[in-house]
Amino acid sequence: MQRRELFSSLASSVSGKKKQEILLRPPYFGDESLFHNECNKCDGACATVCEEEIIKIADDRTPYLNFSYSGCTYCDECAIACKPNVLRVEDKKMIASIVTIDKKSCLSWDHTLCFSCKDPCLDNAIDFKAMFMPVINDKCTACGFCISRCPTNAISVKAIQ
Repeated sequence: MQRRELFSSLASSVSGKKKQEILLRPPYFGDESLFHNECNKCDGACATVCEEEIIKIADDRTPYLNFSYSGCTYCDECAIACKPNVLRVEDKKMIASIVTIDKKSCLSWDHTLCFSCKDPCLDNAIDFKAMFMPVINDKCTACGFCISRCPTNAISVKAIQ
């Protein structure tokens, strides 16, 4: 833990405020508040039909995405299975997130030939400058397939609102 993180966590515990994490949601919703109003009445069908098993159910019974083992194929199955209509095919959009590559952790940026992130990318969203130096381009759909494939965990995803 770095000094800044230590002081930040100490300050939040003293003030009683805990920074609320923004969950990465499936790409089929129109209104975030519906998660909290409707999902607690549901049995989590969206998670059970997910082919890639990336939809998980949080403690508050709302669905979120976990790219630890796979990525989103945008198959629509979670939206079709959602009986409370929180997830709807009509609301399909890109996953609201930013995907980044940490140059300090990336093997390629350290001059080791590695295409672990590029190979599973179905959208050709990772370009390599001069054989090394991968960068994410504007074709990225934030599907997450590259994240679990990186041997050094250099790729991260951050939810945005």
